[in-house]
Amino acid sequence: MSDSYRALCSDFYINQKIAVKLDLPRSRESGLELFERVRREFGSMSSFRRYKDELALESAQNETPHRWLALRTNSVRSGVVNPTTDEDAFGLHRRLLEVAPYYLSISPLDIDYVELLFGFDLEAAGSHDRIVAEALYADTPLGGLIDGSVGTAIDCQPLIGLTVDEGSEIEAHFEVKTRSGAKRTPERRDEPISVYLTMRHYQPVTSLDDLQSRFDTLALRGLEIVDERVVESLLLPLRQAIASRSS
Repeated sequence: MSDSYRALCSDFYINQKIAVKLDLPRSRESGLELFERVRREFGSMSSFRRYKDELALESAQNETPHRWLALRTNSVRSGVVNPTTDEDAFGLHRRLLEVAPYYLSISPLDIDYVELLFGFDLEAAGSHDRIVAEALYADTPLGGLIDGSVGTAIDCQPLIGLTVDEGSEIEAHFEVKTRSGAKRTPERRDEPISVYLTMRHYQPVTSLDDLQSRFDTLALRGLEIVDERVVESLLLPLRQAIASRSS
């Protein structure tokens, strides 16, 4: 899985978000005990940090895969960057679904939704917005707005959402994120173009035991959509547009 995706981008990552309706406990014990539980299983996650809006536990930046866990007021978030196996990609997320509700007193009624994000970063020089416009909108009706005769693309970040499978409570959101700041600094090269597929499950949770099967559904359908849609419709056109500008 990972090797084929890494051939298409500079970095590949899978992030999870468990969103809750009520504020999570802010006591020292609850967060630290969860972090210690995770650290015992994922030994490289030994860097504990406090930011303005979150507490975070992560591995070293040069660790492969790089893992992180963050607690915010209304969510438990986790991520794995450049996983090399399926276990690397999903193991941390599965464990958090199992243990986080008990350490943080999360009940089934409290869970708003569970989300998996499949992210791809592509290094690109020049104006990201022009690259995206060229790759995804050329020779389309919408592309007529940004073909250069009227002006230059300065904000081209498509976002499309859809319902997955008839009658399901799963949503898929496709997003392309540009960061070159073309309005003022079109030649910034320090940040990539990012492609996101966000899979989100809104169906009410009746039991904490349901979370694992819900995760399996999001992971399976997400990988299918990446292979069937994201690669062909987003990643390959963007790579070609980037290559044509650098050649």
